[in-house]
Amino acid sequence: MAKAIYPGSFDPITNGHIDIIERSAKMFDKVIVGVLINSAKDPLFAPAERVDMIKGVIGHLPNVEVLEFDGLLVDFAHEQKCNILVRGLRVITDFEYELQLAQTNKIIAPDLETVFLSTNLKYSYLSSSIVKEIAVYGGDISHFVREDIREKVMKRLRKRSEEK
Repeated sequence: MAKAIYPGSFDPITNGHIDIIERSAKMFDKVIVGVLINSAKDPLFAPAERVDMIKGVIGHLPNVEVLEFDGLLVDFAHEQKCNILVRGLRVITDFEYELQLAQTNKIIAPDLETVFLSTNLKYSYLSSSIVKEIAVYGGDISHFVREDIREKVMKRLRKRSEEK
């Protein structure tokens, strides 16, 4: 059984992420979307919220599971008995960074392989950070995320501005 992990912060999940998940689900028997808990960042959404949002948009994919993880990706992969990592590439700078990570992971865990999927051209510029920045300034993010995700992002940003 070919099983792969697609890791990331997914804060929030974008149409580009969904594209990579859907394409991965066609390539592998099982795909685990690994939602990273990164204490060094100040995410818009808690890990459990991100898991729920992802489950809401990938429910049509029966071979995809969504799990949170903390710590090293290689440890999470071994816990899940998985030796394939999926990474999306948008631009050349992504490749340089992702290649460095893949090579480091290979030294730490020689049994792990990284598969790079080039992002669909229509999402080549898209990142969660860009989506959040546009939303913070009241811009329309409906072209970048699903409607239910857009609503959650805008609601969270309103709540944060009210708390300040």
